[in-house]
Amino acid sequence: MNPPILQFVWRGETVTLHHIAPTRTLLQLLREDLAHSATKEGCNEGDCGACTVVLGELQGEHISYRAVNSCIKMAHAVDGMALWTAADLTAVDGTAHPVQQALHQCHASQCGFCTPGFAMSLFGLYQNRVLKEQPISRSQAQEALSGNLCRCTGYRPILDAAQQMATLPRVQLDEARLRQQLAAIAPAQRQQSADFCYDAPTRLDALLAARAARPQAQLVAGCTDVGLWVNKLHMDFAQLLDVTRVAELKAIEVQNNHTVIGAAVSLSDAFAALALDRPQLHAFFSRFAGLPVRHAGTLGGNIANGSPIGDSMPLLIALRASVVLMSVRGQRELPLEALYTGYRKNVMAADEVLAFIHVPRPRPDELLRVYKVSKRTEDDISAVCLAVSMALHDGRVAQASIGVGGVAATPVRASTTEALLTGQGWTHDTVNRASACLRAEFQPISDMRASAAYRAQVLDGLMQRFWLESQGAADVNLASLTLEGESA
Repeated sequence: MNPPILQFVWRGETVTLHHIAPTRTLLQLLREDLAHSATKEGCNEGDCGACTVVLGELQGEHISYRAVNSCIKMAHAVDGMALWTAADLTAVDGTAHPVQQALHQCHASQCGFCTPGFAMSLFGLYQNRVLKEQPISRSQAQEALSGNLCRCTGYRPILDAAQQMATLPRVQLDEARLRQQLAAIAPAQRQQSADFCYDAPTRLDALLAARAARPQAQLVAGCTDVGLWVNKLHMDFAQLLDVTRVAELKAIEVQNNHTVIGAAVSLSDAFAALALDRPQLHAFFSRFAGLPVRHAGTLGGNIANGSPIGDSMPLLIALRASVVLMSVRGQRELPLEALYTGYRKNVMAADEVLAFIHVPRPRPDELLRVYKVSKRTEDDISAVCLAVSMALHDGRVAQASIGVGGVAATPVRASTTEALLTGQGWTHDTVNRASACLRAEFQPISDMRASAAYRAQVLDGLMQRFWLESQGAADVNLASLTLEGESA
């Protein structure tokens, strides 16, 4: 058997490596195997952003550039891509890149440990906006830097640098040459023997065949959680089966009644597609982890992982989304909430993979809100997530759909509360009864994020907020909820 080959473009040349362990992370490869110390190890769990690098991937005739956390990116996952680290921005003659110049001019450089991560997040922003002659707003700069937590020098200088770099002379990559290099190392479907370590099929039929042949292999679809198992729990996997190169699973198709999202579509692309139909969701999506995690993680991976605090599931449950499970034996479709049987457990057979997510398109009468309560605004996981979709006809609740996260062992549908609401007049009395029902429907636990009592109180407050917003209230502050004629 030929050993698996890892190839990527780095510093203008093609790097070819052999015998890389399946659970070797990109950060380990850089720092330990290639003796490249510019990319730093901080939290080693995809939070701090010190390890940020930028990956370039050939998509048709274009190259997409995405900042990702190298600490939770498996090394084999960059096969066929281009890589940039903070040490790769300076020109051969020593001229600093506009990103570096802007950080210097705005006094935004820090102690030196986290600055490389900031530089790479800005480099991704530079490639995706500045070189496309698109202006950078303050909010866009904040979103691009949401995965970099350290703020030694404060927020303003770093955000100033994000906007300042657009005013400096442009520096272009040789994309024509880069496209040729990437095309030359595009991963082909490789025949593996039974003792393969890392398999990344490019076709759906090949993926299903590999899953049937090796059901014991750990599925990966972005590795933003499996990477934590490796780094923090010291788990090791002899075999990894990567779904992110399957062409059919990387597609998004808009149909008449629903949007079909492949399981390997990145969170950032999936969220962008959903926000086209429902623009109000953008603010919620921007609070899902940080941008590098959304670039690397996939919607299918988030769903299949089944974390009770996975933020996408409560929303999708409220939207009445369904999932398609596939194997060599055929396929089946079921409501998303029916996928789960317990904490991180699901109904998938050993030879099945989650292939597609079907999300109904919005109805004209849809009233939709989704709320996330966490300790940090950005780059944090929920204590409670509540999504409510409702249709009102003649002042009565014609349909109610509620998804909740953080209150049970799995993401859940609030079926009892939905039944209470359906057919009732949409009044404050109805909302009060629904709030009490919602609190009683679940028995949340106390943990490091929140107490059980706090979570129950938050559910009540969020239902009250939904009521206020349905009545036209804007910028409702949960800390000072008031109704007309009532005191706080």
